[in-house]
Amino acid sequence: QVQLVESGGGVVQAGGSLKLSCVVSGRILSINRMAWYRQIVGKERELVAEWVNTGATYYPDSVKGRFTISRGNGKVYLQMDALRPDDTAVYYCTIRNGWTNYWGQGTQVTVSS
Repeated sequence: QVQLVESGGGVVQAGGSLKLSCVVSGRILSINRMAWYRQIVGKERELVAEWVNTGATYYPDSVKGRFTISRGNGKVYLQMDALRPDDTAVYYCTIRNGWTNYWGQGTQVTVSS
């Protein structure tokens, strides 16, 4: 069993920064993908950052240049800079371990104007 626990969410003013962390624990075989998604109530979950085991990363235009995904010490991080009110959402960490995807419970990020 693999568990993911996110932390680091909170309330921040527009233009500010937050760093989300995701602790990965359990029986790790081979992580070939790590990613962060966000979701607003009533909308589909949206990919905001992705890392794959070739070393490649992906960011949609909405966050490119402002968000950075990184990893280390059994954690996945999402550095978020220049935050905007429309970044307000619940943020979820996910990994693909072998052939199985795992998700965390989410952490709320609120950006005030």
